[in-house]
Amino acid sequence: MPAVITDTIETLLEKKKYSSLRDVLSTMNEADIAAMFEDISDDSIPLLFRLLPKDLAADTFALMQTDSQELLIRGFSDSELKEVFDELYVDDAADIIEEMPANVVKRILKNTDPDMRRVINEILNYPEDSAGSMMTTDYISLRPMMTVNEAIKRIRRTISEAETVYICYVTDDNRKLTGSLSVKTLLLSAPDDKICDIMDKSVICVHTHDDKENVAKDMNKYDFVTMPVADDEGRLVGIVTFDDAIDVMQDETTEDIERMAAINPTEESYFKTSDIKHARNRILWLLILMLSGVITGGILKKYESAYAAIPILATFIPLLMSTGGNCGAQSSTMIIRGMSLDEIRLRDFLRVIFTEVGIALIISVILAVGSGLWIWITEGDLKIAAVISLSIVGIVTISQFIGCTLPMLAKRCSLDPAVMAAPLITTIVDAASVLIYFFIASKFFNL
Repeated sequence: MPAVITDTIETLLEKKKYSSLRDVLSTMNEADIAAMFEDISDDSIPLLFRLLPKDLAADTFALMQTDSQELLIRGFSDSELKEVFDELYVDDAADIIEEMPANVVKRILKNTDPDMRRVINEILNYPEDSAGSMMTTDYISLRPMMTVNEAIKRIRRTISEAETVYICYVTDDNRKLTGSLSVKTLLLSAPDDKICDIMDKSVICVHTHDDKENVAKDMNKYDFVTMPVADDEGRLVGIVTFDDAIDVMQDETTEDIERMAAINPTEESYFKTSDIKHARNRILWLLILMLSGVITGGILKKYESAYAAIPILATFIPLLMSTGGNCGAQSSTMIIRGMSLDEIRLRDFLRVIFTEVGIALIISVILAVGSGLWIWITEGDLKIAAVISLSIVGIVTISQFIGCTLPMLAKRCSLDPAVMAAPLITTIVDAASVLIYFFIASKFFNL
């Protein structure tokens, strides 16, 4: 959102030029208006919102942050509240209600249309992460025996109630999905053609209780702009639109990034989350990682006499630990990404291990030769160079083995693979690296 627009709006507000404000707001996109509301004072939001045309106001309201929505709702009269929610699509209304306090929800439901209230309650009854919870019931359905001309007339009658018209769904008398067709196909067909003759009869749909992340993946897989949703009896009850699928993918990606950084996921934005909640989301994993680091410390203590006898051994501990940690992190990142895109599945477990071990051998040999030559030249000790080189081969191999297997084992245990990401794997690999290093050194120097 350009700062100049925000400054212009604030200037017009100060001068009370409401007519000019209305003109400026009417030319803006609803997403930009919603973003602008986050940059102005809370006192100005209700006034600016009331200057918006009715359709633009509803679209803007659906995109606003929860706290701004609640601010407006509390300031709305009953008639204003009903007017805004009557213009919202059902899925947007359900999403808003889900985030509101109980007393606000009660007032919203009291002032919504009975049919909308019934549908909202149905959507809210589905599990939070299901297709049913993110679907909209505002779609266009046609009958197989309709002609193209009849179908177009039906679309014209119902288009104001539909969230999207790119794809129309064909259902029988029992509302069971029998096919689909695009508006483009309708427009290119003869007026007397039957819908059943021109529709796509291959039915791909999801169930109301399917995980919404899988729904988003399926939409990406089939390149759908909408995905039909069926109930237990196979009846079409709603559709998931691509904008909701994008939101799901963004939320899931954010959650994975947080887990990969050893942070408990949060549903609120960075600045909306309190310092205490930020700390609480991070501290548990930090404590676990800190305690697991004690294991590495214990291993180092066990071999204290080894590097006391040959002090130069301690010099290379950071090099070996960082190399192992980096290799393990690279491997786990690639495996987690592959699983999130369904490129890697649990049945590929052995194949993944063979691939990563093969990669590890190539990488470790190159790193071992490079580091060995460097240590031999700088330290003049061939024995130390050999210990470091052999340690690197062992450490890189075991690190990539750990990095590829732990995410897959987590998936097998119905855990998010992202929990087995860089911080945890690095901690495990550190302990393994020290063990391998001093085991090889003790054999070489008879320690």
